[in-house]
Order: sequence, then structure tokens, then C-alpha cells
Amino acid sequence: MKALFLAAAALIASPTLAQTAAPATTRAPTSRPTLIVAISVDQFSADLFAQYRAHFTGGLARLQTGAVFPSGYQSHAATETCPGHSTILTGYRPARTGIVANNWIDQRAGRPDKIVYCAEDESVPGSLHDSYTVSDKHLKVPTLGERMKAADPRTRVVSVAGKDRAAVMMGGHKVDELWWWDGKTYVSYAGRAVPPVVQRTRDAVAALVARPQQALPLPGWCRPADRPTRIADGLVVGQGRFARAAGDLKAFRASPAADAAVLAMAAGLIGDMKLGQGPQTDLIAVGLSATDYVGHSLGTQGAEMCSQMSELDQALAGFFDVLDRSGIDYEVMLTADHGAHDATERQQQRAMPMEAHVAPELQTKAIGAAIGRDLGVKGPVLLGAESDIYVDRDLPAPVRARVLAEAQRRYRAMPQVAAALTAAEIRATPMPTTPPETWTLLERARASHDPDRSGDLLVLLKPRVSTIEAPGPGYVETHGSPWDYDRRVPILFWRKGMPGFEQPLSVETVDIMPTLAATIGLPVSGQDGRCLDLDPSPGDTCRR
Repeated sequence: MKALFLAAAALIASPTLAQTAAPATTRAPTSRPTLIVAISVDQFSADLFAQYRAHFTGGLARLQTGAVFPSGYQSHAATETCPGHSTILTGYRPARTGIVANNWIDQRAGRPDKIVYCAEDESVPGSLHDSYTVSDKHLKVPTLGERMKAADPRTRVVSVAGKDRAAVMMGGHKVDELWWWDGKTYVSYAGRAVPPVVQRTRDAVAALVARPQQALPLPGWCRPADRPTRIADGLVVGQGRFARAAGDLKAFRASPAADAAVLAMAAGLIGDMKLGQGPQTDLIAVGLSATDYVGHSLGTQGAEMCSQMSELDQALAGFFDVLDRSGIDYEVMLTADHGAHDATERQQQRAMPMEAHVAPELQTKAIGAAIGRDLGVKGPVLLGAESDIYVDRDLPAPVRARVLAEAQRRYRAMPQVAAALTAAEIRATPMPTTPPETWTLLERARASHDPDRSGDLLVLLKPRVSTIEAPGPGYVETHGSPWDYDRRVPILFWRKGMPGFEQPLSVETVDIMPTLAATIGLPVSGQDGRCLDLDPSPGDTCRR
């Protein structure tokens, strides 16, 4: 049911948007839409979409009547939140967006750990990872919204999300409004005025979180197999169903209520700003983050994810209903920043005995210490961030070369390692041009590689080896691998009157930006992605 969205919208969404006349009779679109609604559902894998798509009756069911690409690809190797979001509305792979990971090492950074977060300005004095200044400075390319503004300065661009990196990477450098959940409330860049609808959202969420939440009822189509699963001593998933103690902000963000609040805030901003009601086309990017938090803390299977899929479907239905009543001619695109793999323990219980956690011997610090001892080199020798390994830049060049060669040899000898690729090997690989499911590991790595930010060595684990060494509360599964369960995502386009079709062959998320640009008649060039023709009739979206 739409209860979560409707409850939030009653307190948040713009009354003027919700009470306008019903839309005109459905007809095939002949002109450009006046509002683009670009939605990213964090960690909404193609596998999740395939598993639950027959049960959707709300917003996700509506989107399946449009253009459906069930095998979209975040084609690069770095299948994390920040790189994935950087591809969606830019049309560029991470090798060109510069967003190679959520975090990377910058040995010039004035910090002891030298780690830089993708959506921060690390040059701000006192900036730390638990208290940083959010910034778009690391995104090297323009977004669709920026291109639209350059073509028509009247265009308004809005971005709202459950994570700062989602809002920033889809919004880009020139936004009219940009808001994200910071763990306590919805915030933006310093000095921005708080619109009334954002304040209403803050107040509504604060009131909601102040009260305890009872367990949500399970949809009737959730499987009997979605039973509680023991992950570790004292840690069982599959039994809470989003019950929440009063004041528990972490539980709120990992629940359907978080997505409902973001959608209601988006609806309110559309109404208050009159997006889509002018002569130009406007854009709103919506980052729904709860599925990712649910997945990490409770797994991609089980009762909670089944409930999350149902509630997401209905929250989107409520959001689309509000837009329908506005009479705005809007176009929707929905995709994801990456996929994910279920908790190792539950996979092992479900006929996958080959599932495993990464061995402690693969820790960068331990391997670096061993290399330093064997080569007689002092210092940290190796620094690690995600799958990227960096050799200490303070070492003399000949020593660095010896350290890198020894690190590659050691990683390759590890039984859980699929590949250990040097930066030189990756840079020598041409950017792939074949369908993404055919790419080699080197080609997947090439699509993620930025010489200024990527490591000296990229270590990729074998399939079904989780990078989680030991699961704990809030962290039982993850993503970030080069394998298709992390790369494949759905890509859905919908507009009222649009002829529907399904294309099972692979496409890429970098194809989204040029496709949306074509639907509004905006010429674009230079990007990695291609325009996808959404008109199965003799017309051609890409040549209009």
C-alpha cells in the first residue's frame, strides 16, 4: 500500500501540486516533456528486479509499461555508489568522470591516512571523514542538468537523495536546489536558504523518528523461505521487519520510510518551484538510498528486502499519482548505481557452498609490512583504499618498482584473487567497445581507471568472495566487485502515451544521458554512451 508515501506527502508535499486537475486523456507524446524525473534506487540490482517484477502493482509496474532494459550495466569494475551515480546523468564512465571509487588515496592530502572521499572538499581546514565538507569538485564532467542549463538558462535543476554522493553526482555543479540526508536531517551546501518544503520534511521526519515503529506486515507474496537467518553470534537477520525504537536514526535510513520521505520532498519541491510548468524542460534527480542500507545491514534476500521492494513500489506509485494530478508532461527514468550479492551465510544455506569471506591475509597493511621486511624497506610501503593499492610515493623510483612487482606477485598467488593488475597494464588497454557482458577484467578495470586517482595496483577478488572479512551489525553484505551480480541493473524509461517495449540485450547506464537529451531535442556529443531509440515506430528518438 501507499501508506508510507501518503503519510509523508500529507505533511511535506506541496498542496498546489497535489490538488490540480486530472491529466488529459493518454496520447502518444509528440513534443518534448517539460520535466525529466531521473530516479536512482541504490543497490537495485537486475537480479532484484527480475526476482520481484511480477509482483509489482504500483510505480514499478507502471514503469514496466514503458521502455524496459532489464540488462543495463554499470559496466566498470568499481561498482560502488559514487562511481555508479557519476555515470547516470553524465554519459561518461568513471575513467572520465574521475569518480573511480567512493574513496581513493591522494598522497598529497594533508591527512595521516591520505584518504579522499569522492564528494568532499578535503582542502577545507579541519576536514575529516566524520566531519567533511560536501563538494562537487571531484566530478570532472558536466551532468545533463548542466547541459540543459547551458542550452536554456531558464532550466531549473534539483537533486534530492538519501546520500550526499548520490545527490551531488546526479545534480552536478550547477543546481538550483540540492538536499541530502546527513544522518540526522536533510542538509545542503553551507549558506543555502532552507525552502519551506525542506523544513516541512525535516519536521515530519523528526516527528516520525521520535515515535517507535512497529514491524511492517509482510506482503502475501513474500516467500516462506524468507525466514530469519543467523549471520554470526548474536546477529540474526530476517525477523525485525523494520521495527524501530524511538529516536533510532540509523534504523530509519535503512527502512522504506526513508525513501518515502525523499519522494515526498521531491514532490513538494516540484510543486513549490513549479517545475515542469514553464516553457523550458526542468530536471529533478531523486536518489533513493534505503535499498542499499537494507541490503548492507540485512542482505538482498529475506523478509526485509521483500518488504522493501513492496514499499518502494507503492511509494513510487504515490509519487507518480501526485505528478499525474498536476497535469505536468513528465518523463521518468529509473535505474541503479550498482547491484549487490546476498550475505555469505545465507548464500551458503541456499546451495552456494562456494561462498566465502575474504581472508585476513589479504589485508593491505599485512602484505605491505611483509614486503617491507623482505625488501628491507622502511615505512608503510603500501596504502589501500577499496580495491586500489598504492605504493608509497616517498620511496625512490627503483624501490617503488620493486615493491610494486613484489605486491603483484604476492596478490596473484593468493587463492581468492582473480587478478592483480598494474596501472600500466590497465592504461595500455583500449577502452572497450563491445557489449559490456563480453568485457575482460582488464577492460572493466580500464573503464574505472583515472591516472590521477586510481591505484598503482588493482586487486580483484574471485566471484562470490565477499570483501567483508567478518560480518557484524549493519554490515552483512556488500558490492564493489567486477562481476555481473554487481554490474547489472535495470534501466526503465516511461512517459504517458509512450509505446512500450522490452529489450533484453545489454545496454549501459552511460546511455541514459544521451537518450534523455534526445527526448528533449538537446544535441550532445563526446560522451561514452549512445542514444537508445525509445520509439519503436518508424520514428527515431535519436534523430529528432
